[in-house]
Amino acid sequence: MSTLALVMIVKNEEKNLERCLSSVSPIVDEMIVLDTGSTDATVEIAKRLGARVHHFQWRDDFSAARNAALDLSWSDWKLVLDADEWLVSGHDELRCLGNEPFIGQVALTSFFRNAGVDAESTNWISRLLPKGVRYTGRIHEQPNGAGLACRRVGVCIEHDGYMPQRLAAKAGRNDALLRKALEASPNDGYLLYQLGKDLSIYDKYRESADYFVKALAVSELADPYRHDLIVRTMFTLKMANRHEDAIALASSEFDRWPQSPDFFFCVGDVLLDWAVLNPGQAEQLLPIVETSWLKCLQIGEQPDLSGAVAGRGSFLAAQNLAVLYENTGRSQEAARYIELASMAGRAVRS
Repeated sequence: MSTLALVMIVKNEEKNLERCLSSVSPIVDEMIVLDTGSTDATVEIAKRLGARVHHFQWRDDFSAARNAALDLSWSDWKLVLDADEWLVSGHDELRCLGNEPFIGQVALTSFFRNAGVDAESTNWISRLLPKGVRYTGRIHEQPNGAGLACRRVGVCIEHDGYMPQRLAAKAGRNDALLRKALEASPNDGYLLYQLGKDLSIYDKYRESADYFVKALAVSELADPYRHDLIVRTMFTLKMANRHEDAIALASSEFDRWPQSPDFFFCVGDVLLDWAVLNPGQAEQLLPIVETSWLKCLQIGEQPDLSGAVAGRGSFLAAQNLAVLYENTGRSQEAARYIELASMAGRAVRS
């Protein structure tokens, strides 16, 4: 039977660490915690919960720290988590991994706040590694599997590192590391995408839009982050008052995302904003906005798409339609979609 380790790098995570370790301790054979300079109770908590704690001098390189942590484990498989993440489901699958090596992609659901409203999105990320695999990249590091196949596994992780308090605590850290990495690889689409994402998280939309556009110029259609990049770029261009660029991008990508509620949700959002700014075009644009959000409901939720935001295929689209109908004098339809949004919201969150 194969063995499994939890492998982590941490610093000053006394508020989060117990939740993470407790979520996996019943199913792993060892827990490795590599501390990079904590000054709080992180180390004591890790030891109390049964982890083997080691120390590492941080040198602005996540791969170096990840690889040092991986080297400390003797297990066949490594589950790599951060302290602000925790295992929700997939415990049985993790105990039956077998001996065939592959890179395991898990579903990571991140919670965040958008315009004061709590929301969540899901990405599939490579966090289950067989023995011998190592990371590359200073930041947003990726496992180098030397030809190993990637496979989605039925494991769900949740993450609250994008909530406001957590974001404030690490403001500027990723920005500096990403810029340093881009100095060495200025045309790396993934790094450009990540810097654009980091800037947008902190509402720096104009600069974020520039980096997203650069990422689009060098990314490939098959890149696993492409869907999220397209949707984020449309939204960020709108927030940077570059509506015409956002509309042009939507037009060029329209045929590629027929089953993406996130894409059509953002199309409607961009066009509505443009209609508000240009009332003379509202009569032409509002039916397209309506059609876009109805399309979201027709498609439904698609959590397997990178960066999919929960609700864009259900209650969020219904809420937007209700507001649209209310503001265009269609109160009966508005009431129907308010009820639909309520029902769909309960279904998605249950």
